[in-house]
Amino acid sequence: MDVMSTIEIHRFNNLRIDLHSHTKFSDGGLTPQELIGRAVTFQLDVLAITDHDTVSALDSANEYISTNNISLELINGIEISTAWHGFEIHIVGLNIDRNNRQLLELIKTQQLAREERATAMGEKLTKCGFEGVYEQAKLLAGVGSITRAHFAKVLFQQGKISNLQAAFDKYIGKGKRAFVKPNWCSVGDAIAAIHHAGGSAVIAHPVRYDMSTKWLRRLVVHFKEEQGDGLEIVLPQMSNEQRKLMLSFCLEYDLQASMGSDFHYPSKWSDLGRNLRMPEQANPIWSLW
Repeated sequence: MDVMSTIEIHRFNNLRIDLHSHTKFSDGGLTPQELIGRAVTFQLDVLAITDHDTVSALDSANEYISTNNISLELINGIEISTAWHGFEIHIVGLNIDRNNRQLLELIKTQQLAREERATAMGEKLTKCGFEGVYEQAKLLAGVGSITRAHFAKVLFQQGKISNLQAAFDKYIGKGKRAFVKPNWCSVGDAIAAIHHAGGSAVIAHPVRYDMSTKWLRRLVVHFKEEQGDGLEIVLPQMSNEQRKLMLSFCLEYDLQASMGSDFHYPSKWSDLGRNLRMPEQANPIWSLW
């Protein structure tokens, strides 16, 4: 990776940046082209597409920007699911080579694990009285990676639950009747694949994991030991206390800071680029590029 000059870092610091978003190639609601169009509408300068365990959206996204001469800097990215002490931790890879062999091999393994989990989840939901949910979830996922969100949407569309979160609370969340433990790669494996692809590895939305501050610190220490690069310390709907804690972790463990909306589809709570501003004390992740 080429390290940015001071001038380039300063230029990035003055741009509207969102380094975490999803398309229909995973559990997002928009096509890559629609996502880019929305980014332009919201006057973003830099956008990272970070679909779950896939880079399938990146070719069409780059082609769309080039063909239409769109003044948006696209950062090639991915969000890799990992397993750590019973927690599912997501590692975002930014500024990656989407054709890197090692990364593509890990993606293939992850997709197999994702499919096996989905099949088992479908079987458990059938035992709960919901017929054909797996097939409908696959149809809903289309060309994208099948996720628990697709199962939640199917149950909601069938009128089995009152809202999407209820699917996790009642059936497919950790410890519930239809939950299936995923067979994800390790945090270290994800970081290594991202680095092989020339990218920077970032812990996604660390404040959203259901763990104490003590366990979160343990995660950050492990991530640093595995040569991870940064933390996503700015995202929508964070408290001031959470922002301060994440910044303190970055400073204490010499980690870069990233920010992103984790955009999936338009909502009143979150959107592309909303409430994203890097703290002055932080060392931004783009300083590594």
